[in-house]
Amino acid sequence: MPLRYLHTMVRVKDLEKSMAFYELLGLREIRRYDSEEGRFTLVYMAPPGQEEAPIELTYNWDGDEGLPSDSRHFGHLAFGVDDIYEMCQHLQDNGVTINRPPRDGRMAFVRSPDNISIELLQNGEALEPKEPWASMESTGHW
Repeated sequence: MPLRYLHTMVRVKDLEKSMAFYELLGLREIRRYDSEEGRFTLVYMAPPGQEEAPIELTYNWDGDEGLPSDSRHFGHLAFGVDDIYEMCQHLQDNGVTINRPPRDGRMAFVRSPDNISIELLQNGEALEPKEPWASMESTGHW
């Protein structure tokens, strides 16, 4: 029986703020489902041309009391980028903390507004080390 990847689901506390974060990464809303009865909204976001591999943002209208506040049990989402330095600068310019800078020209970590760890990986070979990234310290957790 063949297996087919469908999506990754993450719970979000502020739907608009979370969508804005994923839009900074280049994802776009591809579909949405609102349930009056279940009192939740599902928003599926994916990079253009990769609609078969979305992230499902689950927003519970009445909050998520009782759920863990740190989403580290989830692991992380990973995205390949064409220029890791450009992406990290774009995120930083928009108020996102770079928790693990791309000192090696290959990998960086940031966190979403909902504490979801996001790994950014340079497509292809690592870029040459470059300042300010090469000497930037890590901050927080990823």
